[in-house]
Amino acid sequence: MNAIVKPGSDVRVEDKLYQNRYLVDAGRPHIKVAPHETPSPALLALTRVCPAKCYEQNEKGQVEITADGCMECGTCRVLCEASGEIEWNYPRGGFGVLFKFG
Repeated sequence: MNAIVKPGSDVRVEDKLYQNRYLVDAGRPHIKVAPHETPSPALLALTRVCPAKCYEQNEKGQVEITADGCMECGTCRVLCEASGEIEWNYPRGGFGVLFKFG
């Protein structure tokens, strides 16, 4: 579906994100969450602030990531990399997000 968006019209972020494409590097995620029993406040924040909604809590209350669809914005890196709660690397060349609108 190719929707024409008129200037000044309301467009949802989700609709814009849908236009992007992702080349998934199967079995080699570029972000990993460190094992934890109870998530820190920063890890819990990722479930709310990640614009691509890659982080979620599992049934045990632990935070997990599904890196497919990651926009590589660095929000999680700013919140959690220094503490060691996540390991963040750029995807291998040719993989990751392919922005439609630059």
